[in-house]
Amino acid sequence: MSLVVERYWGTPDAWDTFVRGCPGWTHFHLAGWRGIYEDVFEHECLYLAARDPSGGLAGVLPLVRVRSLVFGHYLVSQPFVNYGGPLGTPEAVRVLGDHAAALAREERVKLLELRCRAPQPLALPVSHRKVTVLLDLVPGDAEAVWKRFSSKLRSQIRRPEKDGVEVRIGPEQVDPFYRVFARHMRDLGTPVLPRRFFEALASAFGEEVWFGCAYLGARAIACGAGFRWADEFEMTWAAALYEFSRLAANMRLYWAFMERAAGAGLARFNFGRCTPGGGTHRFKRQWGSRDEQLWWYQSGAGAGHGAGTPSPDDGAYAWGPRLWRRLPLRLATALGPRIVRGIP
Repeated sequence: MSLVVERYWGTPDAWDTFVRGCPGWTHFHLAGWRGIYEDVFEHECLYLAARDPSGGLAGVLPLVRVRSLVFGHYLVSQPFVNYGGPLGTPEAVRVLGDHAAALAREERVKLLELRCRAPQPLALPVSHRKVTVLLDLVPGDAEAVWKRFSSKLRSQIRRPEKDGVEVRIGPEQVDPFYRVFARHMRDLGTPVLPRRFFEALASAFGEEVWFGCAYLGARAIACGAGFRWADEFEMTWAAALYEFSRLAANMRLYWAFMERAAGAGLARFNFGRCTPGGGTHRFKRQWGSRDEQLWWYQSGAGAGHGAGTPSPDDGAYAWGPRLWRRLPLRLATALGPRIVRGIP
């Protein structure tokens, strides 16, 4: 059967219905992300469809153009998050990947990156530089999850509570989340995503996106945000204030999200992506979780050999974090969104 690849012209509802019927779909494949990329970042969205001769959908690919004078020209599915590669029949996935790669060559982009969660029938180099970490839950039974933890881990979770740390989860946590997140990113030496991005996520996705903060008294000292889809919750962003690190508030925070996910009947808690062997990876593995290798397919001049989008780990950008940490918080928070929009 011959498939035709074209710009998607159907309704958002039809796109989402198709996506939810595909194995391996994630929240980041949903149509609502398109408006957020366009409105918040002013990125061009090249949402592609593979159609059969009768016009029926056989596959989709949400593709976003990220262009910057400083960092270069990228096509990414999807920027700023962990997943978003092509979905559909094997043939549709292949032709969508071929079409995206041809577009990348034609436009001489620095890198095309299709962020897939599992192997795909794509004839493209693949980067395994990132993993995600998963914890199996017991749907509807958070207590059963708790009992599986070691006594040491349970003690680490209880300790912040004994020190007065409490966790609140809900849409009203967007502002305190951002205050902690922006401060944490400045301290890391990394430009922060705009507040408007998180406000748009809360507005567009409602109960599908969870924001939570750990408080010491009236002050938020750790935060997290992520997405629920199918039978899974992913903690997409998390942060904590360094001056309160002795309290380990993030232990209590993560458990609150896990408890909520299990109570909602979900089967997996996804810790999000990280670099294998790093401190973040060790934190995520201590919960009795398991790694899942990510398959990020690439094309373009910067593809292959573990290459990727700009990172402070790259020697060319190593000066950036050292400079950024010295900026006043207000200035870093104001300038960060203008820079990070070009770092997918």
